[in-house]
Amino acid sequence: MRQHTKNWYKLDNAGKLYPSITSTRVSTVFRVSATLYEEVDPTLLQTALNNIIERFPYYKVNLKRGLFWYYFEYTENSPLVEKETFYPCMFMLYKRKKSFPFRVLYYDKKISVEISHSITDGTGVVIFLKSLLVEYFRLLDNDLSLDEKNGIFFPHEPIDQEEAEDAFHKYYQKNIPDPPKLNKAFHFPFKLNSKGEYHIITGIIPAKPLLAAAKEHHASLTQYLLALYFDAIQEYIHIHKIKVRHPVVMNLPVNLRNLYPSKTMRNFFISITPQIDFRLGTYSIHEMIDYIQSYMKIAVTPKNISQYIHKNVKNEKSLFIRLTPLFIKNLLMPVLYNKYAERNYTSSISNLGLISMPKSIEHLIERFEFYPPPSRGNIIKVGVVSYKDKLYISFGSLTKNTEIEKIFFRKIRKMNIPVKIETNRE
Repeated sequence: MRQHTKNWYKLDNAGKLYPSITSTRVSTVFRVSATLYEEVDPTLLQTALNNIIERFPYYKVNLKRGLFWYYFEYTENSPLVEKETFYPCMFMLYKRKKSFPFRVLYYDKKISVEISHSITDGTGVVIFLKSLLVEYFRLLDNDLSLDEKNGIFFPHEPIDQEEAEDAFHKYYQKNIPDPPKLNKAFHFPFKLNSKGEYHIITGIIPAKPLLAAAKEHHASLTQYLLALYFDAIQEYIHIHKIKVRHPVVMNLPVNLRNLYPSKTMRNFFISITPQIDFRLGTYSIHEMIDYIQSYMKIAVTPKNISQYIHKNVKNEKSLFIRLTPLFIKNLLMPVLYNKYAERNYTSSISNLGLISMPKSIEHLIERFEFYPPPSRGNIIKVGVVSYKDKLYISFGSLTKNTEIEKIFFRKIRKMNIPVKIETNRE
């Protein structure tokens, strides 16, 4: 197995940004978790992690500081599972010596993987968590039979070198134009929480009626949820008679593995930016869906996406940026990120889609959840995931104000679709 690992790994194009901007307010850490029907055995979970981690050598790394960039170095040390005690997605000290850029947590019946975006995206974490769960259940029951792989990696199986590739560089094209620049977006006028507080509100919804409602509008589930979110923000603006000076802009991550044949287990996504300007008037849900569908037909194509890949890789290849010492990058990156990235979005909504498990262990898992990374610039974000017949919509928030969440879930309830709410708020 060791012959398939490198001694060190460059951070991928998307990951390079995150170590420089991470802070107690912008942790860049997100979570995917599984809730079981039985209480977690931490000793068995540690054994499962020990067994599976060598199958992911590009995650079994420590962050190191180079002269111009951070890099990851493979380590012989092994990560330890931890009992969950703090708010989710909190600041991770992965710059500290011998620290990993992820943590595996347990609490009662829940197993969670929290990971820095510097190392991978939602797709990578889902495969890692699924593989960990399968190994955990195999240790619980040695007679467990798995007749389907279903996006799962097993210990001791060969590692494909493409798993560790920087797919942005692989599909980078020279001499094409950059995408259009964004202007400043509308931001929620809410007061920030104290540092270290991250609130989660999860709506648990039967998937079938919501899928049926989306189908009535000839929309995908993601398109329909995005329209409902725009509509919730529009209603909030009308209720409080807010004078809007900028459009509402959504950050919508697109999994590029659906467009390009990549096996990478590192970051490979681009954020597209559907936007509605409520200064133009009140939009019906039908108008919003029509706009979103038209926008996504144009935006989610290899030609359009190639512009974003080109822009990001071109900036990284810039001789000036490459020769700028890391300590200067660490000073400049947070300022530039706030000015040219965070201010351009109102919020984000990310749908990891349907998570499926082998039939032999499907009944042992109650649910999956996805919590987006906290961000000072976008103080409310949404993470969506489906499992079996349920949809789990989680709002991650750095503010005590819950009006947006209440309006959003109220809209679903008005459609006679039940919504069960769970939260870590007091």
